[in-house]
Amino acid sequence: MATAKEEFLKEFGEHYGYPNGPKTIDQIRATEFNRLQDLVYLDHAGATLYSELQMDSVFKDLTTNLYGNPHSQSDSSSATFEIVRDARQQVLDYCNASPKDYTCIFTSGATAALKMVGEAFPWSCNSNFMYTMENHNSVLGIREYALGQGAAAIAVDIEDVPPRLEEEFSTKMSLHQAQRRKVAGLQEGEPTGDVYNLFAFPSECNFSGLRFDLDLAKIIKEDSSRILGTSVCKNGRWLVLIDAAKGSATTPPDLSKYPVDFVALSFYKLFGYPTGLGALIVRNDAAKLLKKSYFSGGTVAASIADIDFIKRREGIEELFEDGTVSFLSIASIRHGFKILNSLTVSAISRHTTSLALYTRKTLLALRHGNGSRVCILYGLHKSVEMCHEMGPIVSFNLKRPDGSWYGYREVEKLASLSGIQLRTGCFCNPGACAKYLGLSHMDLVSNTEAGHICWDDNDIINGKPIGAVRVSFGYMSTYEDAKKFVDFVTSSFISSQNHVHNGNQLKGVNGSLDTCYYLKSITVYPIKSCGGFSARSWPLSNYGSLKHDREWILKSLSGEVLTLKRVPEMGLISTFIDLSQGMLFVESPHCKERLKIRLDLDFYDSTVQDIELHGQRYKVYSYSNETNAWFSEAVGRPCTLLRYSGSNHECVLDKTKDVVSCKDTNSAVSFANEGQFLLVSEESVSDLNKRLCSDVQKGVCETAMEVNVNRFRPNLVVSGGRPYDEDGWRDIRIGNKYFRTLGGCNRCQVINLTLNDGQVQKSKEPLATLASYRRVKGRILFGILLKYESVNGEQQQGDSWRLRVGQEVHTD
Repeated sequence: MATAKEEFLKEFGEHYGYPNGPKTIDQIRATEFNRLQDLVYLDHAGATLYSELQMDSVFKDLTTNLYGNPHSQSDSSSATFEIVRDARQQVLDYCNASPKDYTCIFTSGATAALKMVGEAFPWSCNSNFMYTMENHNSVLGIREYALGQGAAAIAVDIEDVPPRLEEEFSTKMSLHQAQRRKVAGLQEGEPTGDVYNLFAFPSECNFSGLRFDLDLAKIIKEDSSRILGTSVCKNGRWLVLIDAAKGSATTPPDLSKYPVDFVALSFYKLFGYPTGLGALIVRNDAAKLLKKSYFSGGTVAASIADIDFIKRREGIEELFEDGTVSFLSIASIRHGFKILNSLTVSAISRHTTSLALYTRKTLLALRHGNGSRVCILYGLHKSVEMCHEMGPIVSFNLKRPDGSWYGYREVEKLASLSGIQLRTGCFCNPGACAKYLGLSHMDLVSNTEAGHICWDDNDIINGKPIGAVRVSFGYMSTYEDAKKFVDFVTSSFISSQNHVHNGNQLKGVNGSLDTCYYLKSITVYPIKSCGGFSARSWPLSNYGSLKHDREWILKSLSGEVLTLKRVPEMGLISTFIDLSQGMLFVESPHCKERLKIRLDLDFYDSTVQDIELHGQRYKVYSYSNETNAWFSEAVGRPCTLLRYSGSNHECVLDKTKDVVSCKDTNSAVSFANEGQFLLVSEESVSDLNKRLCSDVQKGVCETAMEVNVNRFRPNLVVSGGRPYDEDGWRDIRIGNKYFRTLGGCNRCQVINLTLNDGQVQKSKEPLATLASYRRVKGRILFGILLKYESVNGEQQQGDSWRLRVGQEVHTD
């Protein structure tokens, strides 16, 4: 690390780390961001971090001063009024905006500021709303107001072209097809009054980091036909809106140079706290054009309740700030600005740009063993000379040696295990996402029709990535953050092999003919995601699964099915079924009494309802308020207990050739996610523990740990043979029962939970170690899923319809 940092400082030392500031970057991290410790936070485009010094100042301010509602004349109200007034000036100063020309309107965020413009803009059927493809959804949403009033909406692409000697502004703009809606009562024709058009673009694209030339604002306002063409610009006056929510953190727009009409800001993007507060900086002459219908407390000088009479306030901020502003949050922003001003925005920009440029250059240089490129970057990254046009964002996707893509969710999952926080997806910027990823309209529509939505786990569809990985830097980011991230990519995604290997399958071994396997243990989990119990023998249900396995679930009052991943406290609930008594016993360290639930519940006294889970609809029975209260206390949140009754329909088995992606969805399996059974090998667990021990010896892990087989929540544990023999199994027989394998079980962070003394603890292991050698196409596999295979004419009767510990397991 030391040698690598020396090389970095030789190239970037002049700009990195605030050498002329009040504190160096190392001092800032040591004194103001202790909570990060070993975490690497790289999502500053989503939300930057507040410093501990900043929050100490906020706390001291709010606990030593008295701030009242500014809509009053008391001393505390007057003090608040002055604080708010000073805060407005600080915001204007940040963007070098004169109060003679601009006003600061506080909003609940940048989105609210953009919405305010869309709602109040003087649209007509002759207006145009034009916006660059690289725009956040919050800007695209303005389109609804424009189209609703009969205006045209036009997306544009902006490309840089080589400048000519006589031209200062070298930009080419191509217009997409205009969008219109038929609006009743509105007709397009000759202008009957003043026509106003709106052009919107971000100061920095939150997808690629591309910074837009703000000279564009001058051209649009003063000579729009120069780049838009006379057909679009023949009517009306153009106003310009800049979404500066992302860009202002390092390069706020200088409003003394650029005649922008509207600028949207968000303060948590600048200095982390407060959230839920933004601002609209509006040019005063543009504010006079806005049409506001709603009025509220603080926005009117007088109103009469029973007749149509109001007198609105004359001040711009008074007119648009509905209700009482968030004055305590507004009082807090000065402490954030104090930190930015002490470092200076120009120094912050140089610091973060040096980290982003280093990261881009390093990622671009990565190669697999066969020479193929690892990383595909998005935005203008072709030359070092163009780096000044990029913000502190690095957006990319990763490729395998064979040219196929790593899914961005795989990258995010592994990064989290390595203590790296980043963001994946389209970042609410669908235009930039489609542009850089080469997604056509047909691609986008078909992906949506296939069920893809924002934030789901679909990342590769039809061989194409539908989102990207984004890392972004803030004023407190360090070289060590960037280096750890690059090292993570290198160690996790680069193949040193000279040949192309697609990694479709783990190499399973069937074992020799005389290999002996036997059933070591049987575990039943009556309530999904709660603790299970072991049995020496256990009957199968009519469907071939273990009787009563995952037959109950807990559901929140909002309808969400509770799982161990979301509610770790469920793992503290223990269960046991006594078939002779016909009773399910449930215990929790959070409940004094043990709960008893009869297996032969009188369904005629229960309420039947339908729920949907994993794409299937189920009929379920509910329980009494007393039972629900017990479980609510056990998990620490209101919930209800439901019991499986039946499935309304059967789903089709996914018969893909890739065994890894198979699922058991062809038969009713109670509330199991995928297979009726989860099988784990005792030898595989032993091998994993040896690797965990080896990691400690190598210094990869700090403390030794040994995982118990129950950590993986298996139904069946087998013993015998070699580690991971089960990867190669396709059909197995236990006793006289036959089972088909459905592929490996994809593991998540649930296996990193440990239960000690009634407490749930989280760590990175064993998933981090498994990820180092059990990763296949984005999945971390351990154990296999099984589906029961009935034999023609098979009768369910007596002891033959049971599995027993000690039975031999025959493969294939």
